[in-house]
Amino acid sequence: MKQNIKLAMIFCLAYTLSSCTSQLEDYQATSPKLDIQQYFSGKSIAWGMVQDYTNKVTRRFCVELDGQWQGDEGLLKEVFYFADGEVSFRNWQLKKLKQGKYLGNAEDVVGNANGQQVGFAFQWQYDLLVPVDGDEIQLSLDDWMYQIDEYRVFNRTKMKKFGVAVAEITLFFDKQLPVKTCDKVF
Repeated sequence: MKQNIKLAMIFCLAYTLSSCTSQLEDYQATSPKLDIQQYFSGKSIAWGMVQDYTNKVTRRFCVELDGQWQGDEGLLKEVFYFADGEVSFRNWQLKKLKQGKYLGNAEDVVGNANGQQVGFAFQWQYDLLVPVDGDEIQLSLDDWMYQIDEYRVFNRTKMKKFGVAVAEITLFFDKQLPVKTCDKVF
């Protein structure tokens, strides 16, 4: 009996918390409108950090980005410079679909990433292979971008394993001219 009561309480708590989450449609009337194709054309830079489930900062990094589009298809090249000296690369193959939707894939993405833009927000969901201690762990990412002004986009990403939050990424993109580089960041 106690077990059933605990399960019912956990279900109620989970339902209550899930009803408090924002939906992409909540941002329909917001501006400036985030146009992924336009914003990620040319060079930009981003600074970010990874926090574990206790909110402890476990990694800091800088990213140099270069996006090129031909029609509705794009290539977004990313070079990550981590504070511990690691350098890694990701090349996103992007495709703009109808009604603000996007499809993407990259070397370390399992299957396809699916995204949609509404107002000043963009939600991007995908599974990522993350190297940990010489192995790769598959995590589910729920990535939210918000356009602040014509030069800046703020990004928060929740990383989950088996539905449980294990880390969060906070990232700040800037493409104000002249575009900076990651030299001498760390």
